[in-house]
Amino acid sequence: MIEGRGLAGYFLIVHDLVEFCRREDIWCQGRGSAANSAVCYALGITSVDPLKYKLLFERFLSTEREGPPDIDLDIEHRRREEVIQYVYRRYGRDHAAQVANVITYRPRLALRDAARVLGYPAGQVEAFARQGDFRGMPGADAVVPGDVLDLAGQLLGLPRHLGIHSGGMVLTEAPIGEVCPTEWARMPGRSVLQWDKDSVAGAKLVKIDLLGLGMLSALHDTCRLVEQHHGKRYALHELPKEDPAVYAMLCRADTVGVFQVESRAQMATLPRLRPTEFYDLVVEVALIRPGPIQGGSVHPYLRRRAKQESAECPHPLMENALGKTLGVPLFQEQMMQLAIDCAGFTPAEADRLRQAMGSKRSLERVARLRERLLAGMTERGIPAEVAEDVYTKIEAFSSYGFPESHAISFAYLVYASAWFKYHHPAAFTCALLANQPMGFYSPLSLVTDARRHGVEVRGVDVNVSAAEPTLEPGPEQDSPAIRLGLTTVRGLGAPQAAAVVAGRPYEGLEDFARRTGLAAPVLEALATAGAFDCFGLTRRQALWSAGVLAGTDPDSIPGTAPGGQAPPLPAMTPVEQTIADLWATGTSATSHPVQHLRGDLDHAGAVPANELGSVPHGTQVLVGGLVTHRQRPPTAGGVLFLSLEDETGLINVVCNRHVWEPQRRTALDRAGLLVHGTVERRHGATNLVATRLAPLRVAV
Repeated sequence: MIEGRGLAGYFLIVHDLVEFCRREDIWCQGRGSAANSAVCYALGITSVDPLKYKLLFERFLSTEREGPPDIDLDIEHRRREEVIQYVYRRYGRDHAAQVANVITYRPRLALRDAARVLGYPAGQVEAFARQGDFRGMPGADAVVPGDVLDLAGQLLGLPRHLGIHSGGMVLTEAPIGEVCPTEWARMPGRSVLQWDKDSVAGAKLVKIDLLGLGMLSALHDTCRLVEQHHGKRYALHELPKEDPAVYAMLCRADTVGVFQVESRAQMATLPRLRPTEFYDLVVEVALIRPGPIQGGSVHPYLRRRAKQESAECPHPLMENALGKTLGVPLFQEQMMQLAIDCAGFTPAEADRLRQAMGSKRSLERVARLRERLLAGMTERGIPAEVAEDVYTKIEAFSSYGFPESHAISFAYLVYASAWFKYHHPAAFTCALLANQPMGFYSPLSLVTDARRHGVEVRGVDVNVSAAEPTLEPGPEQDSPAIRLGLTTVRGLGAPQAAAVVAGRPYEGLEDFARRTGLAAPVLEALATAGAFDCFGLTRRQALWSAGVLAGTDPDSIPGTAPGGQAPPLPAMTPVEQTIADLWATGTSATSHPVQHLRGDLDHAGAVPANELGSVPHGTQVLVGGLVTHRQRPPTAGGVLFLSLEDETGLINVVCNRHVWEPQRRTALDRAGLLVHGTVERRHGATNLVATRLAPLRVAV
């Protein structure tokens, strides 16, 4: 098929990119439907053996599909630009360009631009924008002028500007300017088409997606740190397999920082699914997705997994497609296999059905294929109600389901990140911090989680810290400590941090200020972070001196700056020190804000996160913590899900609409919350169903 359709060159181009990554020690892996291809596996583009998992090739490529297939490459996000520039060098900017992305107005952007053009001050513009979210305009209690709301409402959905697609690159045999208008991008060395991905697909142009993935960078960094500090060398797909201790950690939902399974919904599912082998991770990756949720597959699968109901398929003809997932469809390939086995579709017809259902502009095609599908199932003796149920599931999965091959590719990263979190938590957390922003959790949450796992974290020190977070000898020989990096400090960029490192050692704050030439705000941020503690100064003394010494240069006579010696000043209180850490670096190496409120919370009867698991189901409790995430999934009927964090762990909070809407500003805007609610425990997962919300305030 590849030869007949003239696609050999396409596969070899992708292979060439993968080989470039290998030569340059850039981690990458193919994902998506490309993992259904044995050729991609043989060429080293993907790491999934499609024969082992009996994957359906036609999900990737079929005789009736127009245009070339899509091959997506995940690449270390910090080094993705190297691969992009290799494409330009290898094939020339006359034949390569990146795909455009049409940026349309969403609520916050519409509010911001509307307020700006109507002449409101910058501070008010941002205040108005914060009251919207990605779902819709502000509620009735929002403080936004009517003219801003009216204009923003008119802007919603309209195109605003062209951006660059997250990964798509087009290669053409003819000069690309003869195929589509092309412009130079603002970033040097890049060209951009004036077409988006839909237009590119319509023109049947060859597109390769080069996608940056932060977890690949983090895992690569983790391996380097483990080799440096433990003398053990690992590669991504060469880790010890099926480690029971790693699966036990996953079953506890101890997954902060673990790829794809660290969200609130995934954490709630893990104790119910209880993964014990690799394919369980494949299921976990695919389970909490719109396709299985809309197709009604999540709870039936979990009940069957727990042996609470029979795992039989509705009809024997479905066993081939659904047997490995307990009779419940979870993957797009299963939907296609159902059409083949139950309705007599050819593989190419099954893929055409998937494409037709995934398109919003092909109602007639869908109707014809539906009749063909139902007629085929009737001919094979499948009852009408079962046939309709199969059609409903195929329809739900076609647009939102996960390809099984994609889930397998991601499951490798789930296992690798979980393995390193369990066996080398310091190295893994250090790598996550070095690759921020990524994942669900802030640096504060990652550092707090590391400390809960026994990892010592040390603050910024101008005479010790590298630019990025690093490991250094810890309290025990095999337990390194994390040293926060200089670039975590507010206003200190990578070039400045590198210059600070190059100039070490420093004899004192005056010597540091003279030789680095850093501006007063940066020196004050370093002082606030405690980075000058190595000079025997308290933070307040360092702050005093930083403002005086800013602007001194190497030609200044040491000791002549007036007022450079700080008078006796009281030390910061523990609360002030934590707040200073958060302001200066976004995290704290030694404390969590809520721990300073623990006495008051205990007095009020609040339960810490680590004790909530032992509270009986149905008990009324009070909890307090910082809000790390707010989610309102469209499939949840208006329910607001909150993740609260205190110094001991995380709490899942479920807020029904009648609870949070009357307190909308508190629920959606407050950084910390007190939550009254009822403990709900099902199948090992603990949630708190909220009955009342109140702000949590930190007193300095």
